[in-house]
Amino acid sequence: MHLRTSVTQQRPNREDDALQASHSSSRTTLFSSGLQLWLLLLFVFLAAVSAVALFSRTLYDAEGKCEELASKPQLRPPTGLEFMKGKSVLLVSHELSLSGGPLLLMELATLLSTCGVHVHWVTNQKEGSETDMVHNLESRLTTIGVQILPARGPQTVKAALDSDLIVLNTAVTGKWLEAVLKVHLMTILPKILWWIHEMRGHYFTRDFVQHLPGVAGAMIDSHATVEYWQNRTNERLGIKMPRTFVVHLGNSRDFMEAAENALSKRLLQQLVRESFGIRNEDIVFSAINSVSRGKGQDLFLKAFTQFLHLIEANHSEQLRKHNVHVLIVGSDWHVQPKFEAELRVFVEKEKITNRVHFVNKTMNVVPYLAATDVLVQNSQGRGECFGRISIEAMAFGLPVLGTAAGGTVEIVNDGSTGILHPVGKEGISVLASNMMTLFLNQNLRVTMGRNSDKRVRENFLEHHMSQKIGIVFKEILEKSKRSTYV
Repeated sequence: MHLRTSVTQQRPNREDDALQASHSSSRTTLFSSGLQLWLLLLFVFLAAVSAVALFSRTLYDAEGKCEELASKPQLRPPTGLEFMKGKSVLLVSHELSLSGGPLLLMELATLLSTCGVHVHWVTNQKEGSETDMVHNLESRLTTIGVQILPARGPQTVKAALDSDLIVLNTAVTGKWLEAVLKVHLMTILPKILWWIHEMRGHYFTRDFVQHLPGVAGAMIDSHATVEYWQNRTNERLGIKMPRTFVVHLGNSRDFMEAAENALSKRLLQQLVRESFGIRNEDIVFSAINSVSRGKGQDLFLKAFTQFLHLIEANHSEQLRKHNVHVLIVGSDWHVQPKFEAELRVFVEKEKITNRVHFVNKTMNVVPYLAATDVLVQNSQGRGECFGRISIEAMAFGLPVLGTAAGGTVEIVNDGSTGILHPVGKEGISVLASNMMTLFLNQNLRVTMGRNSDKRVRENFLEHHMSQKIGIVFKEILEKSKRSTYV
């Protein structure tokens, strides 16, 4: 899953980005005309609005939602969670941040609060790690009716004992269970649903998952991840997974509204592309993930250079008509300084600095999706547990070039909504060939984009996800009534 924290462009010889240009006219003459300045101001406004809308996919005003439900019920699909009204749910997160797992749990908190559920929230974050962002997120949770509890103490233990359902979010929260509720496990375990998003081997330790067999059930984002967990827990730890449910993620209504706003998308596309010196007729391949070796940006750039050599050797006239660019969105020097340096040295060595553009991590991917023609999801190893950026790109009508691993296989229909390639070094030449195919065939890009949008609307919307979660909750609640932990 990708992190979204700030919007800042990074380029070796150019510090200004679309959001900064209006404050630094001496750096660039790109927006010198009155019309361009007006478009820039509009871009800033649209970017701010879309950021608020996307952030509110997890934390928008629950009171307003309830009023809309009452006044226009026919306009809102049922969430599938209405039966939870009046029940008490404890949500436990290993951290409170804008990363994938906590964002999903915040979305669930919003949906439950909207339906009249008494929601309690515990963050098992290290002492002293509280930040302004943590306090702001806690404040926003409070405004939608969520009660924030300390990680430990009698108040938290009472809330756990009194709750109808406990949702542990991510494998890491298993340590909280042992530390806080050890003497109450026989009472607590039968009403726990463990929501797992991890796809890495270092989570398979007894410290994290020793109580996994005793909980009422587990909920995981893809079939591929379920299979991985079932095999690894058995082989490595000799324990058995509980009843396990697959629930694919879904795009929120707010995100879909942004994807459907044609005027906003055109303006954002124009302004983002102009800020990087990209023409409207050029083709943009984007990778939107936290920059790390596991996300495969290094192999993507190697595939891009192979693709460029193929184009220059065989289709140079096409390259003159339609130049090609890459956006690497998710850069963070503080987290991955060595890997970041490797990427930039490679770009300099291959003399493609005019084609490859780095963008800092951002919570608002809408402007960059609007400026993109093809998404590249190049996660390595076992792939993504799900890979939400894929369904977000598909909602924008983009084809996806993804690795044939993990949740991506369950999202992308190979040959219909995108093209898959192998993980690892053997995938480099295949990805380069797939990039060539989509570069040369605009009709194929358009057709795949339409198929992508259709697939998202049929399978990956918020109400699809919430209805499946509702089915899981019903079974867990019924099981907890019948079960006693031995």
